[in-house]
Amino acid sequence: MSFIDDLNNLDPNNPGVWPMPVKAVLFAIVFAAIVYAGWHFDITTQREQLAALEKKEKDQLGVLDVRQKKAANLEALKEQMKEMEQNFGDMVRQLPNKTEVAGLLIDISQTGLGAGLEFKLFQPGGEAPREFYAELPIKISVVGDYHQFGEFVSGIAALPRIVTTHDIAITAIKGDKGSSVPKLQMNAIAKTYRALEEEN
Repeated sequence: MSFIDDLNNLDPNNPGVWPMPVKAVLFAIVFAAIVYAGWHFDITTQREQLAALEKKEKDQLGVLDVRQKKAANLEALKEQMKEMEQNFGDMVRQLPNKTEVAGLLIDISQTGLGAGLEFKLFQPGGEAPREFYAELPIKISVVGDYHQFGEFVSGIAALPRIVTTHDIAITAIKGDKGSSVPKLQMNAIAKTYRALEEEN
C-alpha cells in the first residue's frame, strides 16, 4: 500500500490508527509550523525591541551632543559670566547711594539750566524699592526748543550716575508777544536709581 493510499484511507475520527509514515509527516508539518510561529513571534518582538533601543540611542546621542557642545563652550561661558559680573558691578557702582542722591538732583537741574531751559516743574517723587535698588522718579516740565531739549536729554545721559528719561511729551505753547519763535513745553519723568546695598 502506497503513502497516497494511506492518506485516502485515513479515518479523521481515529488518528491513533493512522499509519506511521502519515503520523511522521503530520508531526513534521505541525512541528515546522510551531517552530516558524515561534521564530516569527520572537523576531517581531526583537525587531520592536531593536527599534525602541535605536530610538533611545538616538535620543541619548542627541543629549550627549548637546552636553558636548556645552562642555566645549564652558570656558567661553565662564569668561562671559565674569565679564557680565564685572559689567553688573560697574553698573551697580553707577547707582548713587543715599548721600549722593541730593547732589544728583542738583546735577539734573543744572543740566537743564545749562541747556537754556526754563523749569516749570521739578518734583522728585517717592522712592520705589526694587530687588537691589530703589527707583526715584522726578517729574519735570521745562520750556524751550527742540535743540535745548536734545541737549538736556544728552546731558542727563552723560551724567556719571544712571538717569533714564521716560514718558516724554512735547507740546507747543504760546510764546512771548512779538516773538516769531514758537515755544515748546516738554513734560517727562526722569528716573534715577539708588543702591540699596549699604542697607542690606
